[in-house]
Amino acid sequence: MLALYGQGELHTTSPKALKHYNQGKQYYNFVDYMKAVAELKEAVRIDDGFIEAHLMLAEVCVDLRDYPVAISSFKRTVAIDPEFFPNALYNLAHIEHLSGMYNDAKDHYQAFLDQGMGSKKRIRLAVKGIESCEFALEAILHPVPFNPVNLGKNVNSEYDEYWPSITADEKTLVFTVLVTGKKKPDLMGISRQEDFYVSKYEDGLWAKRKNLGPPLNTSQNEGAQSLSVDGKYMFFTACNRKDGHGSCDIYFSAKIADRWSIAMNIGTPVNSKYWEAQPCLSADGNTLYFTSNRPGGKGKMDIWKSSWNDKGYWNKPVNLGDTINTSGDEMSPYIHPDNQTLFFSSDGHPGMGGFDLFRVEKQKKGTWDQPENLGYPINTHGDEIGLIVNAKGDKAYFSSDRHSESGKDIYEFNLYKKARPQPVSYMTGKVFNIETGKPLTAKFELIDIKSANVVMEAFSGKDGSFLVCISTNKDYALNVSKEGFLFFSEHFSLSGIHEAVNPYHRDVPLSPITAGQKTVLRNIFFEYNSFRLRDESRVELNKLIEFLSLNSGVIMEIGGHTDNIGDEAYNKTLSENRAKAVYKYLIDNQIDKNRLLFKGYGMSQPIDDNSTPEGRARNRRTEMKVIGED
Repeated sequence: MLALYGQGELHTTSPKALKHYNQGKQYYNFVDYMKAVAELKEAVRIDDGFIEAHLMLAEVCVDLRDYPVAISSFKRTVAIDPEFFPNALYNLAHIEHLSGMYNDAKDHYQAFLDQGMGSKKRIRLAVKGIESCEFALEAILHPVPFNPVNLGKNVNSEYDEYWPSITADEKTLVFTVLVTGKKKPDLMGISRQEDFYVSKYEDGLWAKRKNLGPPLNTSQNEGAQSLSVDGKYMFFTACNRKDGHGSCDIYFSAKIADRWSIAMNIGTPVNSKYWEAQPCLSADGNTLYFTSNRPGGKGKMDIWKSSWNDKGYWNKPVNLGDTINTSGDEMSPYIHPDNQTLFFSSDGHPGMGGFDLFRVEKQKKGTWDQPENLGYPINTHGDEIGLIVNAKGDKAYFSSDRHSESGKDIYEFNLYKKARPQPVSYMTGKVFNIETGKPLTAKFELIDIKSANVVMEAFSGKDGSFLVCISTNKDYALNVSKEGFLFFSEHFSLSGIHEAVNPYHRDVPLSPITAGQKTVLRNIFFEYNSFRLRDESRVELNKLIEFLSLNSGVIMEIGGHTDNIGDEAYNKTLSENRAKAVYKYLIDNQIDKNRLLFKGYGMSQPIDDNSTPEGRARNRRTEMKVIGED
């Protein structure tokens, strides 16, 4: 752009001003912006009517984000000759917009339109700019609750800290730090590089941060990371690596014991010859959201997603569509553990200026609602990028330089109720062999009982430990399985609950498939005082069919049990009829009747105290027991 008004006859008669202008132009071409500014300032001091020098000074200061000087220079350019460079009015309005000078920006956007000399693209952007200024002025009149708290010196430092990511239990925080490095100096002459750091939440405080070190951190840049909800996996961005497909790619690392594995490029079709960055993994581990400028998008940077298929690969990415993506840039996607609420940054939707933070909810058919701006003062005229929300949905974390003299710091704040996602609880524990006590790596499936849809799949670690997210307002069946073992069944009744519930801790004993071993089927339900199976039981019953099909030699007894309320003989008959109902369901679904027995035990074998409602509920149960193997 500078070359367009830097050629031909210049508007100055001062040799000294011309000399400083040419020197400034040369410094600019050599990317020495600070010296360019000094020369151009001297040129306009000598000749205040030197319009080309004012214009170049304005453009260089935009690059340096020195907006006050840029605004002053653009204003002087317009005052000298508003038609010399018609886009000067638009540029002035845009910089005022980014500086929070909304009334001035709105007036200058309109003046640019009234001038009638802009391109179609600039006209469209000016109209959008007026809309955003009007939104901002209204938002300032109706601020949202917002009280950010700095995470403190154990997390933040004199360097820039940003891109926070946190586990579902809020005990592990990983973030990117821009530290002094060995890279090529930037426009300000400073050499910096990005590394990962971690802080643990201990005794009510964030502990002193630690560099994650090799192999994750290298002499190159690593950043914009996303942790899995259990903290065992990390996806992140790295650029210009030897195994890269484009300028920036998405990489993956797994935590094994206390060390991270060597990062691997996740490859095509997610990575391409274009720019892929800022990944975010859904809580169920099945969907990866990320930012890319690949073809097929709606604008420059768009948000895309890729799903994990049953063959162990990422599917071809899909654009999230024009409800979310605009002709501008959309970045920093964060899918909450509820798997329904997406937070992201955009400069394409009406906002306060620069990048604003938005939230949007996914509908039942997989489409998205209209995004909602998180409002002022969460959003300002600066860039707000990279917000995450805890599993409970009531607290957000983000990076900002608005209250810090040491650059960007990480803050937390209570997210106001209207912007909160569905609360998510979680279950932690260890899977172990009930006979030996040794830890087991097992598969977890969380299933929506009403729809029978699997909403989460995960695995426990080599040490048997696990963390599984559980959204509220639904009833779930949890199934834990491993080849050679009986599966474990648990039930979570959270339908109608819209607030955060306390986390669960439950160790999971798995019984080897040997004679005498048994497990409780927690998700088989009967009508009250009846042996009629309820529809919600089909999830567990189908799991039982799957288990018997995979273990075709197992001979199984279905046992019915009751609490101690009522007549003993009646309870024994009821329990036997309930066991028979399960037996019949299995036979009706192609399980050989010669492999099955059923028996009613009534109240004779309690596993809990019958004096409490909770104990009686546990005693009312259906069990499967291995009788032998064919």
